[in-house]
Amino acid sequence: MALLDLKNLSIEYKLSDGKLKAVDDVSLTIDNGDILGLVGESGCGKSTLIKGIINLLPSNGKVTEGEVVFNDEVLNKLSVEDMRKKRWKEISLITQSAMNSLNPVYKVGKQIIEPMIEHDKTPKDEAMKKAEQLFELVGLEKGRLQDYPHQYSGGMKQRAIIAMSLALDPKLIIADEPTTALDVIVQSQILERINMLLNQYDGSMILVTHDISVVAQTCTKVAVMYGGKIIEYGDVNQVLKRPNHPYTMGLKNAFPSLVGDKKELISIEGTPPDLSKEIIGCRFAERCPFVQGKCRKGEIKKTSVKNGYFYCARAEERDELMKQADIPSTWESN
Repeated sequence: MALLDLKNLSIEYKLSDGKLKAVDDVSLTIDNGDILGLVGESGCGKSTLIKGIINLLPSNGKVTEGEVVFNDEVLNKLSVEDMRKKRWKEISLITQSAMNSLNPVYKVGKQIIEPMIEHDKTPKDEAMKKAEQLFELVGLEKGRLQDYPHQYSGGMKQRAIIAMSLALDPKLIIADEPTTALDVIVQSQILERINMLLNQYDGSMILVTHDISVVAQTCTKVAVMYGGKIIEYGDVNQVLKRPNHPYTMGLKNAFPSLVGDKKELISIEGTPPDLSKEIIGCRFAERCPFVQGKCRKGEIKKTSVKNGYFYCARAEERDELMKQADIPSTWESN
């Protein structure tokens, strides 16, 4: 049984002049121990998708179709109170810009023990001992629990937020760009620490990012999102070494490789589609260098591959497209 199973999930926002379909018919599976990288440009629906998973959509957002099945339980049918009990204890969230998520008027230790006391009724002294252990795991001195957030550096705040997300030993951690605004050295340290903790706790994670190199370093699976839809999904080595969708090929060519000959990076021209308007055919068609007439007609069918799938009207010509895109097989992951 999968830990998390998204079944044909669609999410809409109600606007003053209509509706915007931010997530369209998304299906994917996360098993115990998986680290899923959710990648794509800004505005493609990544943050909306994860908010839909844990029922934290704004008031004008709504799951209109599909199910979020977590441990054989449909989360989007739970009451507000029942869903609140799931958060932190079974599913925790590392928010985007987590460095600014700590309350500036409370000591960090108080903020970390709060979910333990509220959810598990853990005595305060036991909760503080657990907080000290968590700080040791994320590489912080336990004495810093008595400091206020302004006394922490950016990397220390990020580590503290990771410790907070582990306070109740959740089965799934959702990390929304946890290394944004950190320098590359601290970013590497944070990602290594997350990997170590997940292995130790036998946990799973959804890592939301726009950085393909972070996915290659950290993840076991990857879902590529564009225009509100998962356009390619599969094992990380499979997707990054031999991408099937032209958008994934473009993302790969836009990032440098540390091995092999130096190559000029190629950016993806154009902008993502307007999701408030109906999209007919492939939503990447306006930016795709391989577009043909059939790409703009009707619904693009899903093509299944080993341990994954992708959507492309030219699926049968995949090897030729990859050759034209000049995709090297130089990515490696953990």
